[in-house]
Amino acid sequence: MPKYFILLISVLLLSSCGEYHRVQKSSDYDYKFSYAKKAFEEKKYMQSITLLSEVVTVFKGTPKAEESLYLLALSHYENKDYISSGAYFHTYYTRYPKGKYTELARFYSGYGYYIDSPESQLDQTGTIKAIEELQAFLDYFPKSDKVSIAQQAIFELQDKLTLKELQNAQLYYNLGNYMGNNYESAVIVAKNAIKDYPYSKYKEELELLVLKARYQEASQSVDEKKADRFRIVLDEYYSYINNYPDSPNKEEADNIYKIASKYISE
Repeated sequence: MPKYFILLISVLLLSSCGEYHRVQKSSDYDYKFSYAKKAFEEKKYMQSITLLSEVVTVFKGTPKAEESLYLLALSHYENKDYISSGAYFHTYYTRYPKGKYTELARFYSGYGYYIDSPESQLDQTGTIKAIEELQAFLDYFPKSDKVSIAQQAIFELQDKLTLKELQNAQLYYNLGNYMGNNYESAVIVAKNAIKDYPYSKYKEELELLVLKARYQEASQSVDEKKADRFRIVLDEYYSYINNYPDSPNKEEADNIYKIASKYISE
């Protein structure tokens, strides 16, 4: 690369940094706002965030207040700070419920939490927040061109919550009778998840786990309780097979049925 080209780039960078520092020191907030918008367009989000954080306070109650607040939220969003962006988007659509950017603010608020949603084994507070925000967006703007995106995000988030419950139920199942009847706990967690998320892709796994837990519970029961508990196993088997007649787990379910049937016929 020619030396003069490197020198030109260096001069431009220094000039740009110098201008930004001048803007920071300026008391002209219109100038700061104008530069913040330019910085945003150039994807210099930290610069726009720094300047807009000052501007929104000064502009409150003026014609530029709405745009500056929305742009501050969007700067945080593009900077991948979804917690901060969600807070500012919330402030925006609360302050301007019929504002110019309210539809987008509600969408990006929820979608940011969706992007930031943690893995299923972690605390799911953020996932629940994402669902709430996206559902509110759908309620307020059912004809938006972003409806399908929001709906798909909600389905994925609900599946994540379902997976969390499946993992919890599996943990109870694995504990077995250690310090109590954990099979019953596994059934309760799994059935609650099925009730709460009836269209989840994990529904079959949950129903199979219920069947297996009921089977283990019956198998390890005292003799006088076995017949009654194996009848419950059969009920769960019929429910499972009716829902998933071609399941790849059919052989495992059928084996449970054969054993349970022997206890009932005895």
